[in-house]
Amino acid sequence: MPQLKRTATGVLGGLAGLVGLSAIAGVLVTATVTPAIAVSGYAATSALDTFENMPSFLEIDPLMLPTEMYRKDSTGNDILMAEFYDQNRIPVAFDQVNPVMYDAIISSEDKNFYTHGGVDLVGTLSALAGNASSGGNRGGSSITQQYVKNVLQQNCESQAANADEVEACFTTTTVSEGSAGYQRKLQEMRYAIQLEKMYPKETILLGYLNITNFGGVVYGIGAAAQTYFGVPASDLTIAQAATIAGMVQAPNTYRIDKPEGSTTDKAGNAVNSAADGYKLTLDRRNYVLGRMLEDGKISQAEYDEAYATPITPNIQTRAQGCQTASGAEFFCEYVRSIVLSDPAFGETPEDRTANLRRGGMKIYTTLDADLQQRGLEAISVVPATVDYMDLGSSGVQVEVGTGRILSMVQNRPYSPTGDVPGTTSVNYNVRQANGGGIGHPAGSTYKAFSLVNWLNQGRSVNEALNGRVGVKNVQTCDGAKQKTFADNTGQANHIGNFENNSGYSGTIYNFTRDSLNSGFLAMGEQISVCSTNQTAMSLGVMRGDGTALDQDNQPYDVLGSQAVAPLDMAEAYATIAANGIYCQPKSIDKALDAEGNDITPQTTCERKLSEAVASTAAYTLVGVMSGTGVGARIGDGTPVFGKTGIHQYEHTWMDGASTKVATIVWVGNVQGFAKLNEHRANGYQLSRIRNSIWPAMQGAANAKYGGDNFPTPDGSLTKQVLTDLPSVIGQTVEQATKTLETAGFTVSVGDAVDGVEAAGTVIQQDPGAGRAAAGTTITIRPSNGQGVTVPAVSGKPDDAVQTLRAAGFGQVDTQCTQSDSAGDGAVTGTNPAAGTVVSRGSQITVQYQAKSCGGRP
Repeated sequence: MPQLKRTATGVLGGLAGLVGLSAIAGVLVTATVTPAIAVSGYAATSALDTFENMPSFLEIDPLMLPTEMYRKDSTGNDILMAEFYDQNRIPVAFDQVNPVMYDAIISSEDKNFYTHGGVDLVGTLSALAGNASSGGNRGGSSITQQYVKNVLQQNCESQAANADEVEACFTTTTVSEGSAGYQRKLQEMRYAIQLEKMYPKETILLGYLNITNFGGVVYGIGAAAQTYFGVPASDLTIAQAATIAGMVQAPNTYRIDKPEGSTTDKAGNAVNSAADGYKLTLDRRNYVLGRMLEDGKISQAEYDEAYATPITPNIQTRAQGCQTASGAEFFCEYVRSIVLSDPAFGETPEDRTANLRRGGMKIYTTLDADLQQRGLEAISVVPATVDYMDLGSSGVQVEVGTGRILSMVQNRPYSPTGDVPGTTSVNYNVRQANGGGIGHPAGSTYKAFSLVNWLNQGRSVNEALNGRVGVKNVQTCDGAKQKTFADNTGQANHIGNFENNSGYSGTIYNFTRDSLNSGFLAMGEQISVCSTNQTAMSLGVMRGDGTALDQDNQPYDVLGSQAVAPLDMAEAYATIAANGIYCQPKSIDKALDAEGNDITPQTTCERKLSEAVASTAAYTLVGVMSGTGVGARIGDGTPVFGKTGIHQYEHTWMDGASTKVATIVWVGNVQGFAKLNEHRANGYQLSRIRNSIWPAMQGAANAKYGGDNFPTPDGSLTKQVLTDLPSVIGQTVEQATKTLETAGFTVSVGDAVDGVEAAGTVIQQDPGAGRAAAGTTITIRPSNGQGVTVPAVSGKPDDAVQTLRAAGFGQVDTQCTQSDSAGDGAVTGTNPAAGTVVSRGSQITVQYQAKSCGGRP
C-alpha cells in the first residue's frame, strides 16, 4: 500500500556520493539533455560506460485492473454483478480527461515535462543536493521518472502473493538506501530516457495518470475523480483537478475520503479531517493552483475562484466482492471459487488469485434472471431464521444437455463472513470446496442411483422382488453381505417405510413410485451398495466434502444416508433427462482477459448412461409424480419426472427435471437434528414445504424453456419377468406365505375350506405351481379341519344310505335312474363322488339304477 511520498530516502551518505552522481549526471547532460555542455576526462568516460551498460528497455506490464463479473438481466443484456480488485482503477483515454488535469499535474510535478528528454536534471540534482545536506526526502523526479517508478512497482506488485511481498516491492522500487539508492535512481533515469525515445509525451503523461496512486486503493485519475468527487475525469473542475494533482506527493495523507482525519499530528491528534476543512490537502491544492497561475495555465480570476472553493468531497465507494451481486451473492461466490480453482485463470493458486484481483478479466456468467427471481420468491416461504432449529433451504437449476447453472437460491441472506445474525456465508447448494458445507443427506432422492444401477445390469423395472419388511442380507461390496433390519419397530439401526408401510412383493417400478425402503433394500440383496455408490459418482456426485461415496458402503447408503451437494444432484438428474449425457457444472459462458483474449474455462459433456438405461430411468421416475411426488405436481402439461426424499425427517428433498431444466430443492437442518414434521411455517408443515418451492421453480423453467416427452423406455428393460412359482400345498399358512413372498410373489389368504387335513394346512393354491410373473398375487386357502371324505358305496340303495349315515352324513337321499336290465336296484355312485372331502352337513345323493323306480326318486 502507498504511504507518504514515494521517493528515495537516505540514498546519500554524504557529499562524496553526490560528487560521483554529479559526474554521471554530467554525462547525462552531455548525452541526452543539454548537448551544449561538455564533459571530459576519465571520470566522464567511466560514468558513461556505467550508465550505458544499464538496461534501457522497460517492460510495461498491463495495468492492475479490477475483474468484472456479469450476469444477464431479464432482457438479455449483460449487467455488472460484482467486481474484485486490489487497486480501484478506471482506465481512461487521453480525451477522457479534462485538459485542466494535465495542466495541474504538469505544473505541480514537472513544469518542464514537454521540454526535457525524460530527466529534469536540474530538479534531480537540486533534490539530491538538498537531501545530502539535510537528510531530507525531497523529490525531483520528472513525470517520466515517476511513471517508470510506478511501472516498476506495479510490475513487482502484480506478482506479489501477500502483503509482505507488496511491501517488499515498495521498498525495492522506492526507498533503497546507500549506494543501492543511487543505482536505482540511475536505472530509473536510464529507463525514462529510453521511454521518451519510444513514446509520445501524451502517452507517457496518460500512462502516469492511469497508474499512479491517489490514496488507499484508489489508482489512476479515472477512479480518483469518481471516488473523491463523483464525476468522470472529463468533468473535473480546476479546484478538483488541483486537489487530485496535489495528492500524488503523499497519497495517504492528502486523501479526502476519511472525514475523521487521514493522519495525526505530533501530539496524536487527527488532522486533515472534515472538521478542519481537510487543511493539509487544502494547502497542497492551493500550492498547485499557485503553480498553475505562475505557469499561465489558469487566469487570475480562475485562480481566485478555485482558491476560494472549499474542499467538498462527494465520496463514491466502489464496492467489491459478491455482496454487490444483489440476489445472486451465493452464485457469485460459486463463480469466484471456479476462477480461483480452474487452470484457465492461472497455473497456480497464487496466479489465479492475482488474476482475479488484478487481471482485469471480464467474466460472463450463466445465470438466468427470470429463473433466479422466481427462485428467490419461491424459497422465501422458508423463514431465514426460526427459534427452534437451524433451518436451511436451497434451490438450484441447471440446463439439461449443457450443465449451465440457471439459478441458485437459498433461504438465508448472504454476508461475506456470516457473522451478521440471520445471515450466512455458506452456500447450501455446493460442495465445501466451492464455498458450501459438507452437504446434506440425500434421502430417497439417492434411490435414483439404485434404479440406474439396476438398469445398468440389464435388469427390468418390471421384475419383482420381496419388498416386505424383514431382514435383508444386503450386498455391501466384493461379495460381502450385511444383515439389515427393514421394519417399522423404530429401534436403533432399523429402517422402516414411510408411514409404517409393511411393504409388498412388487416391481422396481412400483418400489420407485412408492419410495419403498424395504423394496430398495431388497434390490440391495442383488446389486451391491458399492456399485450403487459408484454409479452416483459416475454421474458427478461426491460427498459434500469432496470425498468419494464408495468408502464405507453401508447398506443404508442406498437410502441416501450420505451428505451430498444439491448441485451435484442437479447434474445427475439432468443426465437422466438428457438421455444419458452428463455435463459438468457450467457457471461461466465466456471469460476474457484484459486484452480481450478468450480464456473461458472448458467444461465437457459425455455419455454416461446408455439411451436404453436413461430412457427407462426417466420413464420410471415419471411414475413418481403419481406416487410420492403427487404433492409436487405442476399441472402445466410439460412432462417432468421427479423423486422425493426424506432423511429421518431432518432433511427433505424434491429432485426432478423436464427435458430442458433440472430443479433440486432441499429443506432441512443446517446443523442439528430437529424434526421437520414437528414444525410449521407460513402454513406448511416443514417436511412438506418442498412441495411449494419445487413446482414454482420447475414451473417457471417450463414456462420459459418448455419441455418434450421423454424417450420411450427400452423394451428389454421393461419386460415382464417370469419366475418359478413353488407349490405350497401341505404347508402351514405362515410357511406358505414366507415361501411365496421369498420367491417374489404377493400372497392372498382365502377363506378356510373343508379339508380332512389339520386346520390351517394349505390345501388349495391359485395359480398352481409352475412359472408366473414375479409379483403375481397367489391365493392360498387352508383346511378348516372339518372335512369328511365321502366313502365309496355299492349294492342296494338302502344299504348305501345306511353306510353314509353311519359315516356321519345326516342329509342323505337317493336318485333313481330307470334301466330294464337293473333288476330291483343297484347303486352306481354318489354326488359328491366318493373320495370328495365335504363337511358333515353336506347333502349326499346316492345314485342307483332300477327296472322300475316306482315312487322312489
